[in-house]
Amino acid sequence: QHLLARGARLTEILKQGQFLPCPVEEQVISIFAGVNGFLDGLNVTDVLRYEASMLENIRANEEDILVSIRETKDLTSETEEKLRAFLDKFTKDFA
Repeated sequence: QHLLARGARLTEILKQGQFLPCPVEEQVISIFAGVNGFLDGLNVTDVLRYEASMLENIRANEEDILVSIRETKDLTSETEEKLRAFLDKFTKDFA
């Protein structure tokens, strides 16, 4: 049941609007959030709202995470640590 529920949320987060491509670094962050359980406490209907708000917030407040992923084309341990901290705080505030 848990895997099916996570799969439903991952399916939602992977949806992109037609003619609205998402930059790779933002896709990495969205998938990271889904795979690492940050979406597990959300209703499936709230996933897209969460993603939009999370990406808006990370663009405004944690641009260095996006820049690091874009430039290194990797999720370094330092960047992953910053991303986990950001997602922990954001997810608590979102709920």
